[in-house]
Amino acid sequence: MEEIFKDVKEIGVPVELRDILHAMKERRVGMMDALKIPKIAYKMAAELAEHQVKKELRTDFNSNKPGEQEKMGSTQTQRREPEEQQQQPQEQQPQDQQEQQREHQHEQQQQQQQQQQQQQQQQQQQQQRKQQGQKGAPPPPPKTFDGSDMLTWAVAAAVLYPFYSMIFPGETVREITWQELRTNFLDKGLVEKLVVIKGRVKVELNREAVRTMYPDSQAANPNFTYYFSIGSIDAFERRLDEAQRELGIPSSERIPVSYASEGLGTSLLMAFGPTLLLVGLLAWVSRRAGGMGGGSSSMFGFGKSKAKMFNHDTAVKVKFSDVAGMDEAKVEIMEFVSFLRTPERFQRLGAKIPRGAILSGPPGTGKTLLARATAGESQVPFFSVSGSEFVEMFVGVGASRVRDLFATARKNAPCIIFIDEIDAIGKSRSEGGGFRGGGNDEREATLNQILTEMDGFNTSEQVVVLAGTNRPDILDKALMRPGRFDRHIHIDRPTMKGRQDIFKVHLAKILTKEDMEYLTGRLAALTPGFAGADIANAVNEAALIAARANAATVEMIHFEQAIERVIGGLERKSLVLSPEEKRTVAYHEAGHAICGWFFRWADPLLKVSIIPRGQGALGYAQYLPSGDAYLMTTNQLMDRMAMTLGGRVSEELHFPTVTTGASDDFKKVTRMATTMVTQWGMSEKLGPLHFENDANQLHKPFAESTAQTIDAEVRRVVDQAYKQCKELLTAKKKEIGIVAEELLRKEVLTRDDLVRLLGPREWPEKEEFSKYFDGRSGQQGTPPFPTESTDSPSEPQPAIFEKHPDAER
Repeated sequence: MEEIFKDVKEIGVPVELRDILHAMKERRVGMMDALKIPKIAYKMAAELAEHQVKKELRTDFNSNKPGEQEKMGSTQTQRREPEEQQQQPQEQQPQDQQEQQREHQHEQQQQQQQQQQQQQQQQQQQQQRKQQGQKGAPPPPPKTFDGSDMLTWAVAAAVLYPFYSMIFPGETVREITWQELRTNFLDKGLVEKLVVIKGRVKVELNREAVRTMYPDSQAANPNFTYYFSIGSIDAFERRLDEAQRELGIPSSERIPVSYASEGLGTSLLMAFGPTLLLVGLLAWVSRRAGGMGGGSSSMFGFGKSKAKMFNHDTAVKVKFSDVAGMDEAKVEIMEFVSFLRTPERFQRLGAKIPRGAILSGPPGTGKTLLARATAGESQVPFFSVSGSEFVEMFVGVGASRVRDLFATARKNAPCIIFIDEIDAIGKSRSEGGGFRGGGNDEREATLNQILTEMDGFNTSEQVVVLAGTNRPDILDKALMRPGRFDRHIHIDRPTMKGRQDIFKVHLAKILTKEDMEYLTGRLAALTPGFAGADIANAVNEAALIAARANAATVEMIHFEQAIERVIGGLERKSLVLSPEEKRTVAYHEAGHAICGWFFRWADPLLKVSIIPRGQGALGYAQYLPSGDAYLMTTNQLMDRMAMTLGGRVSEELHFPTVTTGASDDFKKVTRMATTMVTQWGMSEKLGPLHFENDANQLHKPFAESTAQTIDAEVRRVVDQAYKQCKELLTAKKKEIGIVAEELLRKEVLTRDDLVRLLGPREWPEKEEFSKYFDGRSGQQGTPPFPTESTDSPSEPQPAIFEKHPDAER
């Protein structure tokens, strides 16, 4: 900043700019004078930049010449002398000054030659970098706030100052009423002149008289102006004549009134100036955005596709070897890649490549991961885009982006397009127009454009479309038909073998000394219903827990704690229960544990605890489903409902009153019994019928008498499970007390503790359970899947019942 002021002092300020600034200070500047300011400021900025360049060059090449600064200073000062001296003939200038000018011209020629040499060297270096495989020149240094930025802000301030002063006049202008004018100024003879300007009257005062009468008032300031508004000129003139007549002012001495107009230039500038400034600002912002983010980021680039292109040069590190637990889906996708790589292998038999495939399945099962592996393995261009990127607030943008995406894909054919979360634009259209659940014509136009591009007159067989969604049931039928998405690939949660393979992939990066086969098998048995994303999260949590404990390697106990945290949440040891509440929770969980131990078809018990965990769970009992079950019998469902009611029945047997801790248990039992009656045909009265129960339907699809029968059957099933549970717990009341008191003492009981307290379980375990949880491996920590909470309605449901979502423990 100091150098800029110093340079301004050296070159001098133009006399014209001084006059305009002085007039602006006294508020005598006109609009034409204000419009001259940007032009003068631009010339001054150019002279400052030229002066700074010359000064730097003199410093670099003539630092050994004393007095060079004085010479250049005197030469630049002469440029600001009056025009009469500037126009003198060169023959009258001193001879030494002519020699200095010739030396200066010679120096400029040398500088230009050196700059050309530097540019040539830079070009040679860039060519060498390109030959060595480097992409482009090194990144430019970070931009700093230099002198040019200061000059830019100065010019902008000079341009915007007139508008600011007009819109925000500040403390130099004040509006008064006619009564104030009459009382304070007119009656005291202080008004010198009145100027009428388009509905306003400017009051010019006698400053000397005002200064004498009001020495401390702002009115004595020559820059201060009063004005008042008028309705019409005729009314103003009549009121002024009446006032002067009342004051007895003769006609020859009355206050002069003049009329002025703003001028055409001022009116146009005030009318269109803000609009032009806004348009200019938008154009500047659009240009900056277009330069930084590419053409699709500019103001007119909304219709361009935002798809990212990947090819064999792009660093996509995911390969098919990183994808596990979905062997069938991986084979299907690899076939698409093989067809694009070697189409003649299929074409010789007359086969055609499928136009597209849709990947569906629960969240976290690896649909996007499989697409990323396709991008990393395929040797053809791969375009990735999200379905939500086609949706904008502007009409026609979605369809335009679809057209641009497929046009770009055809230019790069053969290629693959992957649209993630396609349900954002591919929802089913209703019969009355629009989309199911609400929508508009813009989204429908986008969907129609996708339908046309995938199977229309301009369709290319060398462009394959892959799509991913969690909701294939809501997609439009026209989008799902053969010819567009020929293959529907469902990726379900992995089985026991699939979970073991996924654990092997993620454990390859973990430092552990455990036996890999036993570790992966045990963890896979502990995590039924886990998707690939859940497994990755559990492995990462185990590494974090081991690092938090300063362990050298990640051990089995860390993995078990990680799975427990992922499923049940963080332990809330800070939540302190009263002795009565703690005793109630202990007997509640003991009831669950006894039912799970003595019912034949109940899942094997792993751990029971009264330590609060997660959001509101005061206690929980942990079970391990016996393998990946896909079918369940009536006996299994009844035993599991009875086990779920064990907490409430235990409270009834041991306390005079019951608590609210079993609310989540009742919700699970009711939902399971309703599903048995309405969907699984396990009611003798209703028979093998399926009754829809959609909450969005206004009317039930069955008669009121049928609804009453359903309610009665649900009540019968729940009562039967309650009776079965109460008979068992009444006979095992002593064992409940033993387990509950041990829980109060230790807070956590494992399967080995229950064997010690209750004896071995009567019913034989399945192979997967006995292999990893027979009590002889020395592993005491067990994870909480699934969980029976005491009072947590938001507890995660057991993933093992994905096929039967209402059959929960």
